[in-house]
Amino acid sequence: MVNTKEIKKKGLKGVKTIIFGRTLMVVVAFVIQFLLLTSIYVWLRDYSYIFYLVFVLLSVTVVLHLFNSSGSPEFKLVWMLPLIIFPVFGALFYIYINNQWGTKILFRRLETFSVQTRKYAPQNVEVKARLKEENPQMGHFADYMEVYGNAPVYDHTQVTYYPLGDDQFQDMLEELKKAEKFIFLEFFIVEEGIMWNSILEILKEKAKQGVEVRVMYDGMCVLALLPYFYPKVLEAEGIKCKMFAPIRPVFSSYYNNRDHRKIMVIDGKVAFTGGTNLADEYINQKVRFGHWKDTAVRLTGKAVERFTYMFLEMWDVTEVDEEAYAKYKTPKEFSMPNDGFIMPYEVSPYGKERVGKKVYLDILNTAREYVHIMTPYLILDYEMIMALTYAAKRGVDVSIIMPHIPDKKYAFAVAKTYYRELLEAGVQIFEYEPGFVHAKVFVSDHVKAVVGTINLDYRSLFHHFECAALLYENSRIADIEEDFQNTLKKCIKARPSDYKEQPFYMRAMGTILRIFAPLM
Repeated sequence: MVNTKEIKKKGLKGVKTIIFGRTLMVVVAFVIQFLLLTSIYVWLRDYSYIFYLVFVLLSVTVVLHLFNSSGSPEFKLVWMLPLIIFPVFGALFYIYINNQWGTKILFRRLETFSVQTRKYAPQNVEVKARLKEENPQMGHFADYMEVYGNAPVYDHTQVTYYPLGDDQFQDMLEELKKAEKFIFLEFFIVEEGIMWNSILEILKEKAKQGVEVRVMYDGMCVLALLPYFYPKVLEAEGIKCKMFAPIRPVFSSYYNNRDHRKIMVIDGKVAFTGGTNLADEYINQKVRFGHWKDTAVRLTGKAVERFTYMFLEMWDVTEVDEEAYAKYKTPKEFSMPNDGFIMPYEVSPYGKERVGKKVYLDILNTAREYVHIMTPYLILDYEMIMALTYAAKRGVDVSIIMPHIPDKKYAFAVAKTYYRELLEAGVQIFEYEPGFVHAKVFVSDHVKAVVGTINLDYRSLFHHFECAALLYENSRIADIEEDFQNTLKKCIKARPSDYKEQPFYMRAMGTILRIFAPLM
């Protein structure tokens, strides 16, 4: 039984040994399972020629399946390496990874909930018709997003843009204090500190007042940030809490699909999303990689409803009882002045559609004057490289702001391998000299912008659960472009020769790891 009083007395830092002890257990369990799989393969190979022949036929079958399957060529290439170097073991590993029942069950449940929530947050036909009349291309894009992304387009929504997590934090606290019915929080990272502790105090108070409070965070937090029993700590305060895909000592591809979303919804009236997690570095109260540059948006109005149901869909994956979806609809009497169009959307690692990637590609392919991008990572597939370079070659100003002080050196080394090809095609790359850029922003032609959680890398576009808000003809787009220009003043411009001027070990690491980029 969890002693919540003792935990409060010591603070979470007093249980870090529990966290790291569990992490060590998980790592050891993974290694044992991997070694067991390897030893079985070696034993069967040496035990009988017939077994080996069967495995060779299995390898050939896997290769044929891989060649004829749909999907990214880059992923096929990554799998071809172990199949060529370790034909039998590679085939067994491929079959094991691609036949995880956990991921299939999760995908089916999410599809079921998506169908259910469409009834409560349907597309307003008049809104989409008006969008089509103003811009047929955007109207047809809205058709795609509605069908394949369960992402209706909304009007009558006000947007506030935050160029720093520091600014967002204060407004989050103020909005939480106004909550009357429910508060939903879903974040990739939650860590004890000024930010989370300040929010938690309000959540406790609201729970005492009868407000329904739910908190969900990604299960990766158990490896270094929070104890495994932390949900029980919050539940003792009247707060419903759960981890998404908590890490257990069982080797599975399921753990590769993290909940990277950042969502805060209050009463179905106000929603926040963006790059900011609930930890102190995101509001520059703790220095990790120089100054932390992040961005976010607050939505007030009709579009909030979609974020409400995004949260509920993910929450209900592990629930047995049926959710009372109707009670969480944005109140009909709650209305805001109209200001363009807003499309909240989510990204799933399951299924064939890659909605997050499609949104970015659509912006690049339809831009006339400029596409300005902020991203912490730059790990690209062939299709994204072609879209970026083609836009630049046809005269569009394509500019990317990256960190100058990276959080992950290996990811930065891989990103550098793309610099030369992009720069030579006319794409401009800048590095934020004061520190780390964690923002995920696309802004184009003064009319389109995306702010959310989606990085320009394989993890966000293929492996993670993500979310964002697409803005069209909204007055706050000007604020986003202004922030980009202000950030640009603090940046160093990259040159084609920069790659060769790196230390040899960085170039070698980047070159080798780029082969495995689809898994990064």
